[in-house]
Amino acid sequence: MSSGIAGPALITALQNKATSLRIESVRATTEAGSGHPSSCCSAADIVAVLFFSVMRYDPKHPRHPNNDRFILSKGHAAPLLYAAWAEAGLFDKRELLKLRTLTSDLEGHPTPRLAFVDVATGSLGQGLSAGVGMALNAKRTDRSSYRTYVLMGDGESVEGSVWEAVELARQYALDNLCAIVDVNRLGQSDPTMLQHDMEAYRARWAGFGWHAIVVDGHDIPALLAAFDEAAFTKGKPTVLLARTFKGKGISFIEDRPDWHGKALKKGEESQKAIDELTRQLRQSAIEPEIRSPLPSPPPQRGEGKVGVIAPPPYKPTDSVATREAFGAALAALGEANPLVVGLDADVKNSTFTDKFGKQFPDRFFENFLAEQNMIGAAVGLAACGKIPFAATFACFLTRAYDFIRMAAISRSNIKLVGTHVGVSIGEDGPSQMGLEDLAMMAAQPGMVVLYPSDAVSMYRLVEVAAAHRGPVYIRTGRPKSPILYGTSDTFAIGGCKVLRHSRSDKLTIVAAGVTLFEVLKAHDQLKETGIPVRVIDLYSIVPIDRSTLLECARATGDRILTVEDHYAHGGLGDAVLSAVGSEGMRVHKLAVREIPHSGKPDELVDHFGISARAIVEAAKQIL
Repeated sequence: MSSGIAGPALITALQNKATSLRIESVRATTEAGSGHPSSCCSAADIVAVLFFSVMRYDPKHPRHPNNDRFILSKGHAAPLLYAAWAEAGLFDKRELLKLRTLTSDLEGHPTPRLAFVDVATGSLGQGLSAGVGMALNAKRTDRSSYRTYVLMGDGESVEGSVWEAVELARQYALDNLCAIVDVNRLGQSDPTMLQHDMEAYRARWAGFGWHAIVVDGHDIPALLAAFDEAAFTKGKPTVLLARTFKGKGISFIEDRPDWHGKALKKGEESQKAIDELTRQLRQSAIEPEIRSPLPSPPPQRGEGKVGVIAPPPYKPTDSVATREAFGAALAALGEANPLVVGLDADVKNSTFTDKFGKQFPDRFFENFLAEQNMIGAAVGLAACGKIPFAATFACFLTRAYDFIRMAAISRSNIKLVGTHVGVSIGEDGPSQMGLEDLAMMAAQPGMVVLYPSDAVSMYRLVEVAAAHRGPVYIRTGRPKSPILYGTSDTFAIGGCKVLRHSRSDKLTIVAAGVTLFEVLKAHDQLKETGIPVRVIDLYSIVPIDRSTLLECARATGDRILTVEDHYAHGGLGDAVLSAVGSEGMRVHKLAVREIPHSGKPDELVDHFGISARAIVEAAKQIL
């Protein structure tokens, strides 16, 4: 925060900083031949005040844990962010001229390839959710003094995800969170709905329980005073609603509707803008001093030490749903590792994250029915060094898919858990059945996709997921299932288990989850008729154990049958086909091929062609 009322010298210095940021943004986008200089210009005063008077941070160490956090949610204004860090001395300003080139990490929108970027932005409406996660980390988990600032555009405030984050920030009384909305009136193709109706903006945010301050976004003293007011507001988050003009400072583009996403042309046009901005620089007697981060309280004794997770508590005779085993494993993991945090979206008594929540209330965050915010907050927590497990029904993760996509771009260390998958959930019907989640998750580069079949493998793979650096998705089922493995069995990302095999096997059958048990039934029935088959538990879908699949297929006449409680496209079967198809293996797939219906779980598994009966018939036809 700034220190009281600013004197004329500081105001002049900050105005010069803002002008310099505008000049560098114009230069960079002109050199690149693309970008959003007008969007940079509207927010330049806000960023100058934040970076050179308000925020506490170490400009040479952008990942210092006590730094105030800054998220550029309006990611298209990336040149402004890059210019601010160059101005702060992190890197040479000449690097700005490499904007948007293959040889530079100064991309068109910010990504964590850059040390000063915590989360990837650019898909609008996501920054505030990540800010909620960072603010929760400071307030509830680390008890840290840092503040979180999120700069948003007025156009993105229409996104429903923004209002999910607004609700959650109010619910958790995140007075260490400050949003800034750059109300520059103009969207990409049209003026925004509210344009400069600042009272309408104020009423909406205040109605959601935020402390809302309307401010002239080009008035340096007013911005300083507003940020001071935000810092001293307790019990609720604050939003600065900054009235600005797109293209501010460049007379021939300022407040013009046809300049969104257009770089100024090299030569006369860009030079005219730079000359006009240069004339706005004033002689200043001081250089603003960047404020150092505040120290955090020392950790409690034993805090931060990672222990050994308790062994799986299951006997061979037990019957346990994998979702229930996930809850038990998460609670055990929380006991062993203080970095693990849990998030849920009002289904914790179905996903069994409530076990973790009851045991570690300061490390569990209920998001209510706001799946987008849950993923965004998890990304924010991961950026602060936590290992977040975010769980809900697999079908509801589709609502948050854009957040998952951006998390993958961030290479975020989040762990997603989807429960209630497939037709085997039974009577609730198709709206509750996750039948596309494997395809959805496997499409994201760097995403590990796991599908444990019993409680022991689930328990162990939760531990493996936590230890893996990067995004992981774990698929869990609703029905109770038998125990397949002993507590000493081990599981690895990229592995599988061959459960049944003989030298005379004629077909390899690959499955996971509930269909694995149908395959085991089919194995016994086929064996009785003189048809031996090999059975693989493919608990790791991505990455996949290609060598074992090929070895088994070659031993069984180059034939594979896959069985899955998932739609045919993009699931387990397609993963197997992709792994072995180039080697001439024939892959036959049993999957759900139509929109399902309510019914009893066993009845639905049989009706939609993934039961033991269907497997036996398919095996006989193949052979």
